[in-house]
Amino acid sequence: MTEQRHATLQIHADAGQHAPPLHRAQIVRRFRIGVYVLLALLLIGAVITVMQRVATARALETRTVQQNQQHVVTVAATSNARSQPIMLPGTLQGSVEAPIYARSAGYVTRWTSDIGTKVRKGDLLAEISTPEIDQQLSQAIAARPQIVATVDLAKSSFARWQNLRKQDAVSQQELDERQSTLSQAQSNLASADANILRLKELKSFQRIVAPFAGTIIKRNINIGDLIDAGNGGAAKALFTLAQTGDLRVYLYVPQAYSQLIKTGEGVDITQAELPGQVFRGTVVRTAGAIDAASRTLQIEIKLPNADSKLLAGTYVNVALPTLARKSLTVPINTLLLRAEGPRIGVVDASNKVHLHTVTLGTDYGLMIEVLNGIGLKDQLVVNPPDSLADGDVVVVAPKPAPKSAAAVTAEGAPGNVPRPTATANATTAP
Repeated sequence: MTEQRHATLQIHADAGQHAPPLHRAQIVRRFRIGVYVLLALLLIGAVITVMQRVATARALETRTVQQNQQHVVTVAATSNARSQPIMLPGTLQGSVEAPIYARSAGYVTRWTSDIGTKVRKGDLLAEISTPEIDQQLSQAIAARPQIVATVDLAKSSFARWQNLRKQDAVSQQELDERQSTLSQAQSNLASADANILRLKELKSFQRIVAPFAGTIIKRNINIGDLIDAGNGGAAKALFTLAQTGDLRVYLYVPQAYSQLIKTGEGVDITQAELPGQVFRGTVVRTAGAIDAASRTLQIEIKLPNADSKLLAGTYVNVALPTLARKSLTVPINTLLLRAEGPRIGVVDASNKVHLHTVTLGTDYGLMIEVLNGIGLKDQLVVNPPDSLADGDVVVVAPKPAPKSAAAVTAEGAPGNVPRPTATANATTAP
């Protein structure tokens, strides 16, 4: 063993000097101090590691909460105090319009009025030749004297039998028979007179006259046409006469709007061929009952047409006013369509979402009417995600600053509701 080794182990001192040996207690004490220092270092390292892990866990939790937060944009509903008109198609008709048929069968000998002719009541429109009726009338007139003679004979015979009955020369039965014969002859005479009057009346229908003042809008006859008596259908009508100073429109209003129609209210009528012109009509009457087949209510509208600008038979659009309903309108992109029905998310003061079941009304395109389920002051979630559930806590994005009039004009009509952009939905928590 070298001296350096000895010196290190302190077994021998320098050059002949001998150091006193270490006491056992000192060695133990030094060993313990080393152990304590090592344990302290390990404990400090463990504390530092735990603190780092706790800080990392807290940061992860915070980041997770921030990432799981739903950022939404809200909008308030608007009051729908104005009434929305109902647009329905209709066809104009004359205030009085009727097809004219022949009452007697025969041949057309002449007609005096063509389409567009304005006629007065009683004016001659056409004449018909009725040879069969003429012969029947002549026969009935010729047969009348024979019936009159029979009546005279029955009267004289009855008078003689009355005198004979007073003398008991004949029975009462024979007198009653003579009275019955007289009554029958008188009835035959009355029947013959009635038949003559009927044939004369039919003969008078040779002249087709206007039943009321108006305009001829159709003529379906020519000279020589064979005319059948009676209403044989529209194809056999001789003329169609209409009064066009006032027009009328018949509409069929759906049952859902039938309670909103009031007699005496004004309506706006437009025609595609007359752009920018609105004609004012009035609801004069309703059917008072729903048609079971079509579930509609028939109404009649009167339209003045003194200047004859509108023509009968024209296709028009009629705007029917309705009573204003107490309802709200919301943007169409606030709706959540679920299996249980349409819902709207409402954010309360604590930023919790409550899904309200709503009843929808009229759809106006970008806006839709809500009859119940929300209030005027409720904050409604715009573009709600499909995963939105009742009770979710959300972060409401701050509302943008009001835009200037120039910006609004540049974007379009003020009534349009802008849809929230993806930037607004992706706003991070402060």
